[in-house]
Amino acid sequence: MKRDNIDKIAQNPEDRYLLAKLWDKINTGMTRCIPANSGFLSPRELEMARFLFGEPEGLYPFGGYEGAQRQMLCYLPEYMEADCLMEEGSPVVCLRAQFYQGDSLTHRDFLGALMGMGVKRETVGDICVGDGQCDFFVTEEIAPWLLQNFTQAGRVKVRLTQIPLGDVSVPEPEVREIRDTVASLRLDSILSSGFRISRGLAAGQIAAGKAAVNGLPCEKPDRMITEGSEISLRGYGKIKLYRINGQTRKDRISVVIHRYV
Repeated sequence: MKRDNIDKIAQNPEDRYLLAKLWDKINTGMTRCIPANSGFLSPRELEMARFLFGEPEGLYPFGGYEGAQRQMLCYLPEYMEADCLMEEGSPVVCLRAQFYQGDSLTHRDFLGALMGMGVKRETVGDICVGDGQCDFFVTEEIAPWLLQNFTQAGRVKVRLTQIPLGDVSVPEPEVREIRDTVASLRLDSILSSGFRISRGLAAGQIAAGKAAVNGLPCEKPDRMITEGSEISLRGYGKIKLYRINGQTRKDRISVVIHRYV
């Protein structure tokens, strides 16, 4: 049964390996009635995991704060409350790197520094860079080592401390709001509006495998998009169908799209 489900969901050998590893870890926790968690998953990987496990009691995606992009899949037995994920002993740890505010550091600087130290991507969650500080999320296993050894990002010296998850500072993402009307809520139509490209070009990019909806690849230009969906197009960026306002007098659909900048 497990292998059948994995074969239906996986799109390549890497997916198959990831899903098999997830199944073994999470299912062991369920069988023994003990807490279990994955490493940090991308939105696409998390969506595949949801297809694999369904929606059993006690299974929670968690990335350290509401709205996290990279999240763990956590299993909690019935004797544990979900609130414990925010408390001491959580599998997710937040580290705060402070640096001179005049220095300009980016997400890429921090991720590059971590990868350069040999840190595995699955042990690192979201990286939230602000003015003079960066809060980033890691697994509890790797946090002590990073506290001892992570001293700079790029060429900038940083001072690292562990902070409670409740004290996390997450900058609001910068978005450009687009108000438009579309003929339909098809994927190619929404991409055309959000990125200001022709519908034909959008359809071609989708067919070429360059689009993803809520983290999962989509090659169907006629896929209907629902309110709140996030769509990425390789080479262009990411948008969100923020709101659907309804029909106009000319029988078009009024929408509000957020384009991340």
